[in-house]
This record gives sequence, C-alpha cells and structure tokens, in this order.
Amino acid sequence: MPKILIVEDDRDLADSLAHALKAVGHRVDTVTEVATGIQQAIQETYDVVVTDLQFTRERIGGLELIQQLHAANPLLPIILMTAYPSTQTVIEATKYGAHEYIPKGADTIEALLPAIERAVERTRPPKETEVLSVESLIQDSIVGNSPAMREVYKAIGRLSRAPVTVLIRGETGTGKELVARALHSHSDRAKQPFIPVNCVAIPETLLESELFGHEPGAFTGAIARRIGCFEQANDGTIFLDEIGDMTRNTQAKLLRVLQDKTIQRLGGRETISVNGRVVAATHCNLEEAIRDGSFRQDLYYRLSVAVIHLPPLRQRLDDIPDLVTFFVQRHGADLGSPNVPIAKEAIQDLQQHSWPGNVRELENVVRRALNLALGHTITRPVIREALAQAVPRAAPSQPIGDYLADLLDRAEKGTMENVQAAMVWDLERELYALAIRRSKGNQALAARWLGVSRPTMREKLRLYRLASRADDETDSQ
Repeated sequence: MPKILIVEDDRDLADSLAHALKAVGHRVDTVTEVATGIQQAIQETYDVVVTDLQFTRERIGGLELIQQLHAANPLLPIILMTAYPSTQTVIEATKYGAHEYIPKGADTIEALLPAIERAVERTRPPKETEVLSVESLIQDSIVGNSPAMREVYKAIGRLSRAPVTVLIRGETGTGKELVARALHSHSDRAKQPFIPVNCVAIPETLLESELFGHEPGAFTGAIARRIGCFEQANDGTIFLDEIGDMTRNTQAKLLRVLQDKTIQRLGGRETISVNGRVVAATHCNLEEAIRDGSFRQDLYYRLSVAVIHLPPLRQRLDDIPDLVTFFVQRHGADLGSPNVPIAKEAIQDLQQHSWPGNVRELENVVRRALNLALGHTITRPVIREALAQAVPRAAPSQPIGDYLADLLDRAEKGTMENVQAAMVWDLERELYALAIRRSKGNQALAARWLGVSRPTMREKLRLYRLASRADDETDSQ
C-alpha cells in the first residue's frame, strides 16, 4: 500500500490525518519538525508527502520545505495544506514542486484522501527541477480560490518557466491578460519587458508595423524607423490578445516568426533574430475558425503547445465574495471609502446573476454600486439597481421576443457581450426555478417533467443556487 509522510507541527491534526489515512490502508509516518521531515524523506522511500505551509516553531516555511524535497527528489508528489490560501501560494508552491493544494478546514481530510489517490495513480512524469525565488504577484492580482481557479494557478506554476508558447482560452472579460502577466512575472524573464498587443484593436494596415516595425519610407507617413513589439519584447514576453481576430495574411507572417524566430521590419531587408516568449489569447472557437477557413491550422498547432482554459464567472460563483472585496477596495479608495461594507443578501444576488461579461462586468457593477451607495453599506437594493443598469433580466411579464431584442440592443450598443450565454443562463435558470416551485421541491418530479436525469437536476439546482435544505429534504422522502 502507498506510504505517506506527514510533516505537520500540529500534533493533533497530524494524528487525525494519520488515523484517517491508515483507516483506508495507507502506511503513514508523521513528523512535527521540518528538518526531521526533510531528512526522513531523503533517507526513506515515500509515495506522497503531505506538508503544512506554516510552521509556527520553525524558521523555515512550507515553500522552503517543498523546495528542498523537490530538489532531492523531483518525482516525489507533494501535497500542500494551508489555512491561508492565496493566489501566490498556489502558483509558487506548484513551481516548487507541489502536486496538489488543499485549504485547511473542516473538509481537509475529505479532500486529502482523493488527492493522495490521484498522486499515487500518476506515473510520476519528470517535472521541472529549476527553482525560482519567491516573487510578488502582479499589482492587479488574480482573485479567487475556487477549485477551477486553483487549476489555473497550478497551470501557471507549471508553465511559467517552460520554454513553450502558451494559448489562453476563455470568454471575454475572464482575465486572460492577468494570466499572461502572471506567466511572465513568475518566469525567468520577469525583469524583461512584457509587451501586450490587442490584435483586434489595431487596424490590419497598422498591425504588421506594430508587430514587426518598419523602416523609413516603408509606406506613406513612415518618416522614421519604428521598432516593433517583437523586438521590444526581446528576452521578455509578447502577449497577443484576441489572436483569433487576426487576418490570414498577418497569421502567415506570425507563423514564420514562431518557426524561424526571426522578423523583417516593413520596408527592410535585414533579418533580425527575436527570442521573446509568445503568449496568445482568444475568446474565439479556433476549431470552428479552422473549419470555416478564417484561421490557419498550422498556426493553431504552433500556438497551442500549452493551453490554459479560464473558466467563466458563472462557473466560479464562490469566488464572487473575494472579487467584490477586491474591487471595493480598489475602486472605493478612489472615492475615499476603501472599506465600504456589503450586505450578505447583496452578495447572494450577485451570485445569482448570469455574468455574460464575466469578471469585467462584475467590476463595473461594483463600481456602479459604490457610486450609488455614497460610502454607506452596499445593500441588496443598491446591488439590484446596479445590476438593472447593466444587463436586462428575463421576467415572466416580459415577452421572449422583447427580452431577446433587449439583449441584442445591448450588444449593438457595446454594453454587453456573449448574448447567447446570457440567454441560455437566464432562460434555463427560469425554467428550473419554475419547475422546482411547481413540484413543491420534489426534484424527482421536476426532473421527469423536464426530461433530465436526477443528477442533472441536482447539478442545475446547485449551479443556479435554487436548491435549499427544504428541497433536499423533500427530495429524500
């Protein structure tokens, strides 16, 4: 059976973890001192090491422990526990070699058992052995500690120093540039330039000059040499946002850069070597774009060596309280009120919204609510007013045609995006809410009406925050 080493200075917790692991057949050793843990992990063979992040009686911390264990045995799976989760912790721990990350709390043991099973089942492929010094996250940090976001942080940790092109995929407003900046700031290129380029915001006639530069006389108005973004990003990172909207002509030139690591300025003959790391992002369905001929398949293969998928906000609703706190502090400071409180009921309303504009839309709603609250508590009526100014909601009294017309009007005016996602969310939530009300909380009956399975019904109720304790009790009868 797998052999586990637990390094935890809280003896009671260590004993509880050991008891739970032994109960399912694992062999377990526990130590309470970091130095002893390092020595024992080096001298003996373990399948997994479980360690804390904070050691109250030790000068060395959990990240340093992970670093030393990983340096001694890069193939050893390490599971990190901490009561103080943060974005930086997940990214840094993954870079140092942590296999999994589990927040401490009432569910620690429940989460630890499957994490150990996953670690043991892996074939232990080689991992990066290089070690980075601990660096601060970018000022505009990524916020969220949901399971979906922890996977993103672990991907950043794995890929930050890997010499590969990364493609970041996700809906508009999910924070793709923040992920690109995090990849850069945690890489060995962190002290070199990070050059962002929005491919859709620059006209096609100017994009090539922006990317590759030009010589004097290359075109009308080119009176001086211009150094393009690829040269500016030398030894650093160039971030190509909305790569899916790039024309095929520019795609062909970008493909040559990725293949040859060289460019030519417009109007020039000199071949210039470039070695900036390319990170690209898109909200487009590139597979569909390949099928309709608007995106090159060979460029897709070059860009998607490694892919990070950013979840939409509707799939990480548990992150909304942290995001709201972050935005209140950021924008409240501009208004002289950085610590404006927000009512629990207001947070609940935010968690029931569809968020077609994702985190960017949430930030705008919080900013609008701060202006409405005038330094006082952000209440449920304030949030509802702020939401009403953002995206129309489907209502039984509103005909479906009028509702869809409202959505398209908003899209045409540029005040919202992802109309289809908003429509599906709103109408499906209304359908499930109505079904569960008419069935008086009987999930089996509502599922039969809708023609879905019981697991699907439960998942939809959880997703749309429609299930209550009373519903669950009715369902179990």
